[in-house]
Amino acid sequence: MAHRLSFNIKLLLVGMVICNIPPTFAVERIVSLAPHTTELIYALGADDKLLAVSDYSNYPAQAKQLPSVANHNGVDFEAIIRLQPDLIIAWQGGNKPQDLARLSSLGFTVYHSAPQSPQDISQDIRQLGKLLGREQQASNLADDFDQSLTQITQRYKLVSRQKVFYYMWTAPLMSIGQQAWANKLLDICGVNNIFADSPIPYPEVNKEQVISLQPSLLIAAMKTSQQDATQYWQAMQGLLDARVIVADPDELHRFTPRLIDGLSNLCKKINGF
Repeated sequence: MAHRLSFNIKLLLVGMVICNIPPTFAVERIVSLAPHTTELIYALGADDKLLAVSDYSNYPAQAKQLPSVANHNGVDFEAIIRLQPDLIIAWQGGNKPQDLARLSSLGFTVYHSAPQSPQDISQDIRQLGKLLGREQQASNLADDFDQSLTQITQRYKLVSRQKVFYYMWTAPLMSIGQQAWANKLLDICGVNNIFADSPIPYPEVNKEQVISLQPSLLIAAMKTSQQDATQYWQAMQGLLDARVIVADPDELHRFTPRLIDGLSNLCKKINGF
């Protein structure tokens, strides 16, 4: 599961970077090296040019039919060389930097996607739209995203901020620090993360620490049911008076237009409206 998390939630440290893009550039063959970049290609209507994807590229469903050329271990260079893509769309911060450097040294054109905040996603969409010849689709998609994100941000701007515990795995119990992507989402929803002072983005914690900080809400950003998430904390009854809610990690932790649905649902569950 930790390997899967490296694709879904790893901290992003840099912005969008385009490496070795030729002056005259037409894309007919694309390889995607991360689940969120696969989603963006489909969202922009360029999936007819998509040759291969990464592990966990499971949205939309048809992406699962394509061969995988990247996972937590790295990139399958032999497969990519055989495919000879015009453009490789990578995740700066999720794919290994040495792998991306090698792909560039082999002469491949590599686009590095790396939003640092939700507001950066529309910029990523617009840039990819230019590269893929889908500028109008990208402009419409980005405009809709920006408008929806602004509406959500304004809606919860003045709510009374409650303390929450946000976690993505239970063995070990893994939370988020101030620099983590999901911490920015909690801020938009108008709540305070009890581990925001952690010096690392994704700290391992224990139930005793959670109890000592007394959050009023427990957020399981995991592929789990409400029943199982509630059951996990049942032994803490009497020590911790907190609601438990479940959030979709794919919608929240992938840098795509689906973030709007995930963020809207999360904020509603937190605040009740």
